[in-house]
Amino acid sequence: MKRRITVLITLVIVCAGIYGLRQIYVENSNPVFNDNAQTVNTHNVSPQKLFDKNWHVIKNEYYDSSFNDQHWNRWKEHYQNKIKTADDAKVATDTMLASLNDPYSRFMSKEEFAKQNNSISSKISGIGVSIINDSGKIRIINVIDQAPAQFAGLKSGDIITAVDGKKVSGLSLAEVSNLVKGLPNTIVTIEIQRRTEKIEKKIIRKEITIKTVKSTNYKDIGYIQISSFISSSTPNEFLEALENTINTKGLIIDLRGNSGGLLSNAVFIANLFINKGRLVSIVGRNGYRHDIDAQRTDVNINKPIVILVDETSASASEILSGALKDYHKAKLVGTRTFGKGMVQKIIPMPNETGLNLTIAKYLTPAGHDINKKGISPDVEITLTKNDLDTKTDSQLEFAKNMLHTILAKGK
Repeated sequence: MKRRITVLITLVIVCAGIYGLRQIYVENSNPVFNDNAQTVNTHNVSPQKLFDKNWHVIKNEYYDSSFNDQHWNRWKEHYQNKIKTADDAKVATDTMLASLNDPYSRFMSKEEFAKQNNSISSKISGIGVSIINDSGKIRIINVIDQAPAQFAGLKSGDIITAVDGKKVSGLSLAEVSNLVKGLPNTIVTIEIQRRTEKIEKKIIRKEITIKTVKSTNYKDIGYIQISSFISSSTPNEFLEALENTINTKGLIIDLRGNSGGLLSNAVFIANLFINKGRLVSIVGRNGYRHDIDAQRTDVNINKPIVILVDETSASASEILSGALKDYHKAKLVGTRTFGKGMVQKIIPMPNETGLNLTIAKYLTPAGHDINKKGISPDVEITLTKNDLDTKTDSQLEFAKNMLHTILAKGK
């Protein structure tokens, strides 16, 4: 296995060059990506020129060439010679992007773009929680082990209602995330709703190294949880998890709560299980289609697999689970996935800003467009109130029993 890992670490670097995916990612929650420091555009231009360049890039690269059925030139004409400050450029670009009716495309200020470097290196300064927008409520879906949030007693399922006294109702995930994050050793006050109880916690922010993959063994069943695909270390972490579970007879891959990340990470992991054929298709502007095919590897994982998914499993999670389902490499258990089938690209812009722009959609190997549809599990199991109250996990227990049944039949 050590030799295989060395080969595959090399493969993930090669894949980035082959697929041209180093600046492409698919993400449902707060988008976080940066390639490397060289992608930062330090060239300074006037606010008007910055807006004009944003307009030009969107015109040439946005996925929908109809621009949501509007004449794109109108925005350039509307703001011509009117942009005087950096705030003017941001407001005008935000307004222009909003007209696309695309929840994934956005402009990033210098400060927002700078934060991308920390995410790709798996380091952030904050309290250590993952959040989603659940019907307008900012809900915690994951608390990182040994992070300040865990020590403060925050739990998955808690709803954040205020940060430092500022109510978060009506704010975007990015806005709430920016409120929670901050310099190391500074204090942030988090107000949460837990069932009928309101709780306020003062938490000291720390620099957090995020581990995106965890593994354990339940006797003959291996369990690997991937919490995110955003980190550059995710492929290597997954390889370590495979090594930790190598002696098991069945494997559970838990993608619940995983809202996405780098497309190249999802492709790399899928390639470990699928050694031949199409892994995903990227359909760009005007229908141009690029198929990403599996590369030959030394890894041969020949054991039954169950993938756990839920309504927050999105984008890169859906690429991996969709590929393994289409090739009958795994059974999906849980609830229907989110249904985020669009691909974004981070484009460095002048003044150290950036555009997060939808440039394509993707199809599963069998050609399924899952955008706004999601992927149906092979077996639907919904977590109940009793699961939450008793801290049990009926989905995980079902997956274990399912694998034991498959293994028993194979004897």
